[in-house]
Amino acid sequence: MARHKLTDEQWECIESFFKKRAKTGRPPANRRQVMDAILWIVRTGAPWRDLPEEFGPWQTVYHHFNQWSSNGKLNKILSHLKQAMSDSESFDHELWCIDGTVVRAARCAAGGGKKTIRRSLTTTH
Repeated sequence: MARHKLTDEQWECIESFFKKRAKTGRPPANRRQVMDAILWIVRTGAPWRDLPEEFGPWQTVYHHFNQWSSNGKLNKILSHLKQAMSDSESFDHELWCIDGTVVRAARCAAGGGKKTIRRSLTTTH
């Protein structure tokens, strides 16, 4: 699963978004591991329950994903990464791609017609 995980350089770029928490109660989840898990889910399109055990409990990852999505943290990270990459000449500010292979559609969106009884077009005289 190494290809789905953040490199040390990538983690250093976004690590500042994750504040150190006070040591009270239950130990906090490893934020890097949670980000790796979120990226794995986004990359593979797998259901949350199919998250490999090496990333920790899927419920914990799902909780953080929901929390970070709703409070804008993931958007801030994306903006920060975009800004960090914009210094690179290989970054194209106009091109954004969405991988359509993981976009799910309802079965009826396939374009097939309704099941109907076909009647013969010939008439008898």
